[in-house]
Amino acid sequence: MTSRERVLKAVNFEQPDRVPIDLGAIRASGINAVVYHELKKRMGIELPTRIHDTMQILAELDMEVLNRLHVDVLPLEPMTARWARQEASAGVRKTLFCGLDVYFPPRTEIEEQRDGSWILKGPDGGDIARMPKDGFYFDFIRPTMADTRINPDAFRPSDTVAEEELRELEEHGRFLYENTDKALLGWGASISLVGLSALLSDNITQGSLDEWLCMLMTEKETAHEMMSRYVEATIKRIQLYHQAVGDFCFAWGVASDDAGTQNAELLSPDLFREMIKPHYKRLCEWVHAHTGWKTYLHSCGSIYRFIPEWIDAGIDILNPVQIAAANMTPERLMKDFAGKIVFWGGGCDTQKVLPFGSPEEVRRHVRRNIELFSAGDGGFVFAQVHNIQQDVPVENVEAMFEAAHEFGRLE
Repeated sequence: MTSRERVLKAVNFEQPDRVPIDLGAIRASGINAVVYHELKKRMGIELPTRIHDTMQILAELDMEVLNRLHVDVLPLEPMTARWARQEASAGVRKTLFCGLDVYFPPRTEIEEQRDGSWILKGPDGGDIARMPKDGFYFDFIRPTMADTRINPDAFRPSDTVAEEELRELEEHGRFLYENTDKALLGWGASISLVGLSALLSDNITQGSLDEWLCMLMTEKETAHEMMSRYVEATIKRIQLYHQAVGDFCFAWGVASDDAGTQNAELLSPDLFREMIKPHYKRLCEWVHAHTGWKTYLHSCGSIYRFIPEWIDAGIDILNPVQIAAANMTPERLMKDFAGKIVFWGGGCDTQKVLPFGSPEEVRRHVRRNIELFSAGDGGFVFAQVHNIQQDVPVENVEAMFEAAHEFGRLE
């Protein structure tokens, strides 16, 4: 069975020959460049280490490594469509704090400060994010709680995509589809309604999370209008992406909405049902009516009480399945939602087990999670709960993927 066939079986609730494996199909299932470099060295693979995600210092994964780890999925997204097939030397070479030389995407601008920290610059030269000296990744430079009001009239989400970007995405998608047997997961326009991250990061709107959550309760008509505008713009962009890549992809990331904390959801289920769900439903209905794609949602945290609402709204795939959060154990999720939504993740806890366990503890943990999530017919793709961080022992990374391949065999 090819990787593409294997993934399609799983997401259609049919039993594949083994549980499909993901590493890096989205920017929440990747691996830090430093531990990735160590992993390559242990494999005897001598290739330059490139950065896929500058903010998180995630590695661009090499096909030889993916094949050795039995990975079945590749990402297809505009931000890396050009960089993915260029030589490493086309990028910006820089030495990380640990001494590792890496290549950032072309035109990346990082300014070093007197205190040793790094400042990531935007296209206009402004400061976007900061990494402290000896840090592992960048943090956005923006206020968490703004002192200015959200201006709904200033919220104008983009509804178009540059022709050059679409052309590059089409070329890259065709190349991957015709030259590999991997399933392609697309990502290029998505919504974030609970946090409305596009709103909060907009320099014109100057909103804050606390104010937006209050608006959901006190200015409902305005909030609905803003979300409707947001979804309409997202649909127009997804339509353009679909025209570019069509059936190269099996699914599209329609939402990245971290709607839960470690212990509970950010909103009451009633408020979510009233304010958020209708807009998810509108987007999912459009995708299902106009494309052959599955809808893919990323949301961290304890989101158990939102899952039935997302299912009813038309979400097909849920990531990252944060099994260490409240109410998110594999047993409970499978009991209540098996066969109704694909669990993409939950294969290995990245908060405690992967960074702090022994290789044998990682193996046992992975085996148990695979047994639970693959109890039904399909509906499960293995991935660690979130990105593999720089301080994770490389032996544990090896143990995780070896266990995923060994214990994921279903035939």
